[in-house]
Amino acid sequence: MYTGSLRRLIDEMGRLPGIGPKSAQRIAFHLLKVPEDDARRLAAAIVEVKENTSLCAICLNVADTGELCPICADQRRDTSTLCVVEDPRDIVAVERTNQFHGRYHVLHGALNPLEGIGPDQIKAAELLARLEPEGVTEVILCTNPNLEGEATALYLSRLLSPLGIAVTRIASGLPVGGDLEYADELTLGRALEGRRSVVESS
Repeated sequence: MYTGSLRRLIDEMGRLPGIGPKSAQRIAFHLLKVPEDDARRLAAAIVEVKENTSLCAICLNVADTGELCPICADQRRDTSTLCVVEDPRDIVAVERTNQFHGRYHVLHGALNPLEGIGPDQIKAAELLARLEPEGVTEVILCTNPNLEGEATALYLSRLLSPLGIAVTRIASGLPVGGDLEYADELTLGRALEGRRSVVESS
């Protein structure tokens, strides 16, 4: 029905997560109506974030290129406690609780054999490399409470337990199958306060 640049815009919008064909069409027509300056600012912001954003050299959180993320750059953070999350967005969720004052490690994924995501595809080796130099005494496994997150937490607990480091898991209070990104502050805060030791069942 649509051709040329409008068709290409609708197609590109449709490739974004959570955007179906109808939503892509609505966004494209909205962009046609906005002033040209607004459209150019949006386009420039997309290009800028791609050019000027990389991963923090310490925790693998999103950061400005060549710089540490704000959390790793903050000298007031407790370096002995490390909170392991799957995605940079999870850091925002945990920070909203005001219950955690240590540092983070971002795995950039969770174990999922059906999708070909194994231990080599998550940042587990980088986690192990951080422990001794930073004097880490506790690792909080703050992966999502779903099958992939639980499998990842179990795998990491088996790696970390022989090292003499306390390994804890966020407590109940988060719905099974949910994502940290959508958890409210109170629920996630209680889960952090009630974290428990990871003990393998015999």
